[in-house]
Amino acid sequence: MDDKKLIEEAICAKENAYVPYSRFRVGAALLAKSGRIYRGCNIENAAFTPTNCAERTAFFKAVSEGEKEFLAIVVNGDADDYLFPCGVCRQVMAEFCNQEEFRIITAKSTEDYRVFTLKELLPGAFNAEELAKGQRD
Repeated sequence: MDDKKLIEEAICAKENAYVPYSRFRVGAALLAKSGRIYRGCNIENAAFTPTNCAERTAFFKAVSEGEKEFLAIVVNGDADDYLFPCGVCRQVMAEFCNQEEFRIITAKSTEDYRVFTLKELLPGAFNAEELAKGQRD
């Protein structure tokens, strides 16, 4: 999958954001190993805690439809700078993605973007292997 196509999907996903409080839209496009793309947008709530990030929206949609393996995600928002996934979103990614292979693309546009691995953005992630270690001790 071409990174630019995935970035275009994230930009389109941003259009559906529900942001009556912050007025700050974020879109995400998640590429599954199957080749299918899942779009997500941020969805705010007046109570703030139930607000959901675009990245988690994309992941939860994909998992709810049976996907469990992923290659990359793009994050794009209403900013003149690169947007990075929050810690909670990174932890959700660690649940389903290979830390050394999963790519996180932060994009201002199809021409201006940066690529990171999950391991670069979440070193020492808590995952199933770490949980298993604790249960053996």
